[in-house]
Amino acid sequence: MVHRPATPATEAVRHARDFLIAHATDLDAAREGFRWPDLAQFNFALEWFDVIAAEHPDRPAVMIADEAGVTRSWSYGDLAQRSDQVANWLTGLGMKRGDAMLVMLPNTIELWEVMLGLLKVGGVAVPTSILLSPGDLEFRASTSHARFAIAPSTYARRFGTVGRTVTMIALGASTPDGWNNFDDSFTYSDQYEPERPTDGDETSLLYFTSGTTSHPKLVRHTHTTYPVGHLSTLYWLGLRPGDIHLNISSPGWAKHAWSSFFAPFLAEATVFIMGYDRFDAASLIETLNRHHVTTFCAPPTVWRMLVQTDLTAVTHPPREVLGAGEALNPEIIAQVRRAWGVTIRDGFGQTEMTCAVGNTPGQPVKAGSMGRPMPGYTVVLVDPATGTPTTGEGEICLDLTAAYPLSPEYVDDPAMTSASRHDGYYHTGDLATCDEEGYLTYVGRTDDVFKASGYKISPFELESILLEHPDVTEVAVVASPDPVRAAVPKAFVRLSDQASAPVLDVARGIFEHARHRLSGHEVVRIVEFVTELPKTISGKIRRAELRQQEALRVERDEHSDMEYREKDFRAGGIYAIHP
Repeated sequence: MVHRPATPATEAVRHARDFLIAHATDLDAAREGFRWPDLAQFNFALEWFDVIAAEHPDRPAVMIADEAGVTRSWSYGDLAQRSDQVANWLTGLGMKRGDAMLVMLPNTIELWEVMLGLLKVGGVAVPTSILLSPGDLEFRASTSHARFAIAPSTYARRFGTVGRTVTMIALGASTPDGWNNFDDSFTYSDQYEPERPTDGDETSLLYFTSGTTSHPKLVRHTHTTYPVGHLSTLYWLGLRPGDIHLNISSPGWAKHAWSSFFAPFLAEATVFIMGYDRFDAASLIETLNRHHVTTFCAPPTVWRMLVQTDLTAVTHPPREVLGAGEALNPEIIAQVRRAWGVTIRDGFGQTEMTCAVGNTPGQPVKAGSMGRPMPGYTVVLVDPATGTPTTGEGEICLDLTAAYPLSPEYVDDPAMTSASRHDGYYHTGDLATCDEEGYLTYVGRTDDVFKASGYKISPFELESILLEHPDVTEVAVVASPDPVRAAVPKAFVRLSDQASAPVLDVARGIFEHARHRLSGHEVVRIVEFVTELPKTISGKIRRAELRQQEALRVERDEHSDMEYREKDFRAGGIYAIHP
């Protein structure tokens, strides 16, 4: 590898990083004193990762434990050298600065080698889930104007016609006809020199959103928005040099870049990966104990599965524990606190940005709140009806008079870009409330919140209450059209494996639980038990799909055999609810 010295850009990022670490438990001081580095030129792989590799070549950068528990480790020096080889190889294949590559790789070391190699060349990574269908791949290849694609050879058939228009690269022992093999990169020089410096506003990443309410949008990021912008994510995670950070996330989605690439490497920490085909809570507990993971981030689905196990079996709880993807309900947070003595901290951001709001280390965590704005972010709640700032419930927006690590645009969609940026704000489409201390509490997506009997209903609030019922593993609340109330809350519920009572009794118990915990206008009126909830490939619940499905069923006067109504359980009904 080339031993690269620090550049002025390196030192500017390091200065900002060190300031945040020095004020890790003092959010007010961090917010007051932090400034985003203003970088006209910057290349994360060359001017950050390789510099750290030269300074600490033996420090573990990535550790991967397979399903058998065998763990392999690659140092910063190892990855700096390998990514130099990959960069030279990509150049040999004809890649030019700005060329896009579909990166459809699982959590194997080749993913990090390719991502770093692409950054060095100035290529554009289009991270892609291994769960995508041939149609999804065609859409992504066309929308991103990809010229290259890399995937395990076992997935070759999924690429169909894509392989006729892009340079295909296979990972694995076999090489499909017309494809190149990734192993050829080992024959190239491990001394890479770029043709020129990288401008900070050049494109480095194209990410498709999860598409919870519409078709996925293609988000562009530069060599500064994500690579430098994840300093805020580092602050939220509470990362320090030498930490071992375990993030449960699948490649292909922005959260993987947040917590399994940029933030840990900015902190000079180690990315720890659990290689598995299906999540297993017992294996996770063993991993936490064996490897003394210091910081741990997981989506709500994982936390819900964890709290159904014996949390006290974790003998070395992580110093920092975090939840992301969707807000966690307070009961899960309380169970983890009792068992581990640490508090799960929520954070908020989007594919279009880095962590913008969060509960940060050392700060009081208020039940149900996702915290306060991060250093470098000016968050404003805007009334969706008037477009003006409000002190009540409003849409989470960013004041565009300040600088942010915000995506410059949606690719080839100026109308969507304009719709998200108007009246001086970037509009997230998410609603929240703010208290007198600046703590934000998530309400829901603007599309998900609805009115019932004239009252505004936040699905998240109702879901949080229902998840406290021991038989409920997952739940999604949507509006069910009603001729009297306009709409009533309906809950689609997936039961836990431990639920053993007759389903009628479980329904009764859920209604009883809801009536005792919710105000009268919020009470869930319909419960339907389901085996699965519709989700995006990234794991987010598609409430829009449930909403459309429910409206159609009401219109047709159709009902599921697993649907129960609260009115039927009142005195004289199926099964009286006791007051």
